[in-house]
Amino acid sequence: MIDPDTVAVAFVLTLIAGLSTGIGSLMVFFTKKTSTRLLAFSLGFSAGVMIYVSFTELLPAAHASVGASWGGVPGPWAVTLAFFGGIAFIGLIDHLVPYPQNPHEARRVEEVADGENTGLYRTGIFTALAIAIHNVPEGMATFYAATVDLRIGLSIAAAIAIHNIPEGIAVSVPVYCATGSRARAFLYALLSGLAEPAGALIAFFILLPFFSAGLLGLLFAAVSGIMVFVALDELLPAAREYGETHCAVYGLIAGMALMAVVLLVTV
Repeated sequence: MIDPDTVAVAFVLTLIAGLSTGIGSLMVFFTKKTSTRLLAFSLGFSAGVMIYVSFTELLPAAHASVGASWGGVPGPWAVTLAFFGGIAFIGLIDHLVPYPQNPHEARRVEEVADGENTGLYRTGIFTALAIAIHNVPEGMATFYAATVDLRIGLSIAAAIAIHNIPEGIAVSVPVYCATGSRARAFLYALLSGLAEPAGALIAFFILLPFFSAGLLGLLFAAVSGIMVFVALDELLPAAREYGETHCAVYGLIAGMALMAVVLLVTV
């Protein structure tokens, strides 16, 4: 049985990660020009954290948990299948979201001034829905990680929070252009981010009763697959869209280096 305080902390972390979409929305209203270098570095940093944590923490933890429950031969196979199953799951969701509503498309603050009203409101609504769909499994990942290992949960929550900021821009830009309402644009961006804690609630009320060491390992493997896919398919390509490839790479290395130091000093 998981301690209620641990569940509360995990949920709060997931909530904070989701609410960061509102930060991206606020950038639209209080800045006149997109800081492409900062966004590219931040996206790369988030990708570095996700990739490093996936391969150095989540997958080894998955092998240890599943191996202890299922034995030495079926365990590694199950973890490998769960890893690629996570990739297939988030990849399917990504495939079902049509262009240009796909939240992986980079947006700039400047589009507020240059945008056209025709069809923008519909684009903003569909973008918000698309982001919400993507955020549910991310919320589950943050919640489960935090209930087992707080330091991993913190690192995942931080990475997701950073990569949610451009998603807030993606929602608020078309809605604000179409309606001229800052409040509505901010609200839609915020609501799309609340899919993160919704994913945590689904994990708690539906999956938690079936909690076991073996299931935990499989979930860790699936979560690591989801995070690797998000990093390679969403974060790094989005950073390149801002035209700051080197900043994205520097951010990637910085994210990996920071997580390496954090994990070493918290062992």
